[in-house]
Amino acid sequence: MKEITAPPRFRQGSGRLCLDYLRTLRYRGTPRVTEELADPAALMAWVRQCGPAVEGPHSAPEPGPADVLAARALREAAYTLVTAAVAAGAAVAPGPAVRARLNRAAAADVPVPHLAPDGTVRYRADDPVRAVLALVARDALDLVASPALLPRVHACASPTCGALFLDHSRPGTRRWCSMNTCGNQSKKSSFRSAPRR
Repeated sequence: MKEITAPPRFRQGSGRLCLDYLRTLRYRGTPRVTEELADPAALMAWVRQCGPAVEGPHSAPEPGPADVLAARALREAAYTLVTAAVAAGAAVAPGPAVRARLNRAAAADVPVPHLAPDGTVRYRADDPVRAVLALVARDALDLVASPALLPRVHACASPTCGALFLDHSRPGTRRWCSMNTCGNQSKKSSFRSAPRR
């Protein structure tokens, strides 16, 4: 009997872990803005879906409401940093609160790889949530410090999306965060609004 798997809960595919994390505030800047990190269970679900598969000890702490607030604050600090750097076309000096939040998160222990008996590489962390969020913070810092990658961070051309993505296309002219969602919706809208002959 084939096992039925649920579709992914969170959007991925932005090209960077930190940009996928920014997408947890869906439809940013629009009337449809949606908070996807609504509670501790949602935060844990994002870590499991989007981070590396991290094993923790049986005593690993479960995230609580304060962890959710800290995770959202990290997301907003990363958003402030990335969008300011993209607008400036270079790394920028954010305010002290943003800098402190990112530095504090980036300083946490990250998942450590280990080779399992079956030959696969797995990751361990005493606190899987903190460890994956440390990866997010480090990825944001790495992204804004890269003169080669920063110019390739774009906002989706859909006025109802708000997502950022890293354009890996050769010419660097990609317009949509996803051709399957925003790109197709735009094409359908254009087709519907085109005059009929």
